[in-house]
Amino acid sequence: MNTWLAAALWVGLALAAGLLSCRLGIAVALLEIMFGVIGGNFLGLQMTEWVNFLAGFGSILLTFLAGAEVDPQVLKKRWRESISIGFLSFLLPFLAAWAYCYYLAGWDQPAALIGGIALSTTSVAVVYAVMVETGLNETELGKVILAACFITDLGTVLALGIFFADFNYWMAIFIGALGLTLAVLPRLTAYFTRRYGDRLSQLEVKFFCLLLFLLGGLAIKANSEAVLPAYLLGMVLAGFFLQHRELLHRMRGMAFALVTPFYFLKAGLFVSLPAVAKGAVLILVLLLVKVLAKFASVLPLTRAFRFAAREGMYTTLLMSTGLTFGTISALFGLSRQLIDQYQYTVLVTVVIGSAVVPTLIAQWFFRPAGAEVCRSPGGAPVQDSSAAAVRAD
Repeated sequence: MNTWLAAALWVGLALAAGLLSCRLGIAVALLEIMFGVIGGNFLGLQMTEWVNFLAGFGSILLTFLAGAEVDPQVLKKRWRESISIGFLSFLLPFLAAWAYCYYLAGWDQPAALIGGIALSTTSVAVVYAVMVETGLNETELGKVILAACFITDLGTVLALGIFFADFNYWMAIFIGALGLTLAVLPRLTAYFTRRYGDRLSQLEVKFFCLLLFLLGGLAIKANSEAVLPAYLLGMVLAGFFLQHRELLHRMRGMAFALVTPFYFLKAGLFVSLPAVAKGAVLILVLLLVKVLAKFASVLPLTRAFRFAAREGMYTTLLMSTGLTFGTISALFGLSRQLIDQYQYTVLVTVVIGSAVVPTLIAQWFFRPAGAEVCRSPGGAPVQDSSAAAVRAD
């Protein structure tokens, strides 16, 4: 296929999703997923090596930026909420989904474990995209939610490692390199920025990309995932980015304009409508299992920590989302023949459904007061008459 025409189709779908997002007041990430479904099932949208790379880079960069938004002061102040919500948001959905897959759906033990892990996740990518678009990433509520997302997905990665990882010398190299990088990175970044910052060639951005690619590559060699070091790097640099907001805004603008649309479109591309129709009952049941388990784990904690009712429901719905680590876990199981193609399709469809349905409900009915419908990557609200009408709900 002509590369340029293929690129035009991908970017055209991303543009259409962005325009529709501002008109309807729906997070652009969700519309990009939906347009990916349309493109894959009706427009002949296909995966290529270059698209796969851009989509992977999009997920890594988005995860890095999400970690950078976790304010250390807020995390220190609200650590009980972040850790409690994040931990139970992983544990109860994992146990519920595993039990259903093993005891009721009849999956064998490895497949049931993959199902439990895939459906325990919270999507950092979706949550962060929504936070940025609404401006909630600048609020204490948004920072608590992002920190809780990290705890949940850390549980996912640890579960994959405990049950399935190969502990070899590459794992030791990865852990050693990651630990060393996290230890020296804050001071190294501060020095590098003072020495080479604010240049037209954007040397700071290239420096961060080099670290993300290098540690991501080592993570893959160790049978881990490239998004894990990305989140940790972002969190370590959160204090740095508090003092360099303009740099964060530049990287955010680059991410949302160039690479994250490929990630979200790719997520929708993997949804086969005939396969969804075949497994519709199981997909619906597993989606309910995941969402109900998330509600059972998160909503009572928001009440215990005295969240306002609207903010508590909003937090619970966003913690019910899944995408990045959910699809990664399902693909991990498929590539190792722990699950078959049908089970993979079911899990990925449930994961994508959990990215769309809870987020739409949260945006339409429980968006906290003051949140914008459509914002630029730099944080400025975009004025739109239809968006204003939606805000009036």
